[in-house]
Amino acid sequence: MIVGTISALGYTGVALLMGIESACIPLPSEIIMPFAGYLVYTGRFNLWFVATAGAAGCVLGSLVAYWFGMYGGRPMIEKYGRYVLISLHDLDLADRWFARRGELIVFASRLLPVIRTFIAFPAGVAKMNLPRFVLYTFVGSFPWCLGLAYVGQKLGEQWNKNDMLKTWFHRFDFVIGIVGAVAVVWWVWRHLKDSTAPAAR
Repeated sequence: MIVGTISALGYTGVALLMGIESACIPLPSEIIMPFAGYLVYTGRFNLWFVATAGAAGCVLGSLVAYWFGMYGGRPMIEKYGRYVLISLHDLDLADRWFARRGELIVFASRLLPVIRTFIAFPAGVAKMNLPRFVLYTFVGSFPWCLGLAYVGQKLGEQWNKNDMLKTWFHRFDFVIGIVGAVAVVWWVWRHLKDSTAPAAR
């Protein structure tokens, strides 16, 4: 899907896929942008245009998640959040964080795997200032996209010269999967522990 979309749609495909990732759908940018970087190596793309397309896609996808969180997120989470292990405490905590350091949270989160995919929704629930949200989403996403695309470009240059690169690339994919799994397990464990705490007293 990723390879076919970028090959068919070019920069628009990069923006589309990065938009999907930023709309709370876990489509890994760690695969999207390095492949786009590989196409920089082949001469099809320009590195800076690829990074700009990726960051623009992040903004567009994040706006979908932001507006969903702003206009329907809190009532929906208050009603159904316990079924997906999101508590009122989480909402209150997000409100406090975004009220104090919203810009820093959005910027830093865009540089972190997994977290960057989901940060726009709580920003919308907390009603973070929209122009600042857009600005810091783009500013935080650009170096992430540029860095991953650059890695893909360099991998492309060495791909057929060094067999160790293929080995390490597959190991990197494995590490990303492990980190994601650990994050999910921790989230579930923490919320299950909190939900059973009153009964234990």
